Amino acid sequence: MPDDHDVESDDTDETNGTDVPDDDESSTTAEDRQDLRSRQAGTPGKGRAPEARSIEASAPEEFGLLQLWWGDGKGKTTAAMGMGFRAAGHGYRVHMLQFLKGGASSVEDVRGEYNAIAAMPGFTYENSGHYGWHALPDESEDDDHAASARGGFERACELTDAAGNADLSSPIVLDGPPEDGVHMLILDELLYAANRELIDPERVVELIASKPDGLELVATGGHSAPDYLTEHADLITEVEKGKHPIDAGQRARKGTEY
Repeated sequence: MPDDHDVESDDTDETNGTDVPDDDESSTTAEDRQDLRSRQAGTPGKGRAPEARSIEASAPEEFGLLQLWWGDGKGKTTAAMGMGFRAAGHGYRVHMLQFLKGGASSVEDVRGEYNAIAAMPGFTYENSGHYGWHALPDESEDDDHAASARGGFERACELTDAAGNADLSSPIVLDGPPEDGVHMLILDELLYAANRELIDPERVVELIASKPDGLELVATGGHSAPDYLTEHADLITEVEKGKHPIDAGQRARKGTEY
């Protein structure tokens, strides 16, 4: 009976029958071994970026829902913009209208998302607020915020009507104005403005009722549940705060909050 060290080793992986190279560092590196394991496991992409295609005007097949994103946690606007970028990446026409969000005293530069949106075909934005937030000590008056919110809401109605006059089942010119129609309309902080009673919630319900079937409408904002829209919404997400650095005195950071 031979000793253990006299038994020939079987370098075949019993799980898939693939020859596994000796771990001798002189003949193979850790990178080589990891590469082989990835190929054996059929790892898709292998950590490489899939090839991107050029963006051409297209039309969505299943748009038309109402999404509501609210809560006291960070990420409502970020989630909405992420969907906007995803939709624009497929060649769909997207527009974002922001309420009450011109910045804050801690924001000393243009918001990074504005630069990114400007570089994205088919994605446009506008801001109906000013430099500051309602209920923050930025030396702005409540009347100013209310007027901006009302103006923004009228603009939202115009854009919704324009979408109703467009053929949303067809591609829309990517560099055209939003008045030509959009497939996705993001109303950022609309729910916050309604929570603050700067906009009558009943008017928000009327806006929702006027939404054309093919328009994907995304409304964000507010720390109170928009119960008045529950029966109208298809998706309601509460973004809950587990922990936030603002509670420890951390101010808005460039690249994460703006």
